[in-house]
Amino acid sequence: MPAYHYKALDDHGSVQKGLLEGDSARQVRQQLRDKQWTPVEVTAVNDRQSQSKNRYKKPSAYELALLTRQLSVLLAAGIPLEETLAAVAKQSPKTHIKSLMLAVRSHVLEGLSLARALQQAASFPPLYIATIAAGEKSGHLDLILNQLADYTENRFALQKKIQGAMVYPIVLMVMAVGVIMGLMSFVVPKIVKVFEQSEQALPLITQIVLSLSNIITQWWWLMLLVLAGAAFLFYRFAQTQAGKLAIDSIVLRLPILARLSKGLNAARFASTLAILVRSGVPLIEALHIGAAVTTNLHIQKTIITAADRVTEGSSLSSQLDKSTYFPPMMVQMIKSGENSGELENMLSRAANMQEAEATNFISTLLSLLEPLMLVLMGVVVMIIVMAVMLPIVNMNDLAG
Repeated sequence: MPAYHYKALDDHGSVQKGLLEGDSARQVRQQLRDKQWTPVEVTAVNDRQSQSKNRYKKPSAYELALLTRQLSVLLAAGIPLEETLAAVAKQSPKTHIKSLMLAVRSHVLEGLSLARALQQAASFPPLYIATIAAGEKSGHLDLILNQLADYTENRFALQKKIQGAMVYPIVLMVMAVGVIMGLMSFVVPKIVKVFEQSEQALPLITQIVLSLSNIITQWWWLMLLVLAGAAFLFYRFAQTQAGKLAIDSIVLRLPILARLSKGLNAARFASTLAILVRSGVPLIEALHIGAAVTTNLHIQKTIITAADRVTEGSSLSSQLDKSTYFPPMMVQMIKSGENSGELENMLSRAANMQEAEATNFISTLLSLLEPLMLVLMGVVVMIIVMAVMLPIVNMNDLAG
């Protein structure tokens, strides 16, 4: 049964919006009249979807993990697909998720497969669609959805762990910048102003700090404009293909960022490839999807080139070994999987290993960032204190 968006006036004259299912728009209007509401607008979900450029808002990582788990549980219980989709839509408290799932259900009722219906909604990643398509072909959609649910939940858990670990360093950085700006804007000018009235020459460090303080207090608006303009230009440059290639190339040359980028992309690529191969997706198609989920364009090109060589008969491990973007241990595990015929198991182990290594590296960086920021803040405060105290010491020497 198709779904319709409606806008109506209730018996108090207030505007009400929502979703209703019905055989036709006329039946939906009748349902509204039965509630003593006055229909204002009734639009089919698919019609509204076709009118929108972006179609539906994409689910967040948490919403995607929750949807996948709900679909997996209901299908494993033997509930028909259309009833499962209706139940998931009804369960969600968010309107955009409800609209999305009802639109998918409408496509399924029209005769499309679940994978095609998800593709029509244009709100799900290629990995998601390809995995479900493989599950439908194999006849084990419930099992594939269970694996996909585990994958999405693990990805979401890793994302939340990284975000949670970054909260304290970010708060510390904001506090440090605030303290330093406060000292330079209010404390330093008042204290150093006393020494300006004397004929004594100020120490070099005091002159530098005083100049910086004057710049901050008098030209703060210009500094904000310059920073905002630079950020805007950098953002526009980063949106272009040339900009992305340049930034990704620089990232791969910097020691710490290079290791971080390689580790995260290797973990993402291995875990994506593992679930796709385990689900029965052909290796070449899985490689192209795995390339799409990586965030570095140079790594993407390497994977796509490897896929082309694999099509010609080369092994995946030999092609990955030619680049420096993938850890030797991961390449060796893939090679072992190819030789033993257990590629999917080795990919899963490699994915787990890479995710653990990336998580540990990020945790180490964040644990080092906190004391480094404290030390940096202490050094800046010490310089400010020295700039204030040196003239006092010099005055005492002259008086003595």
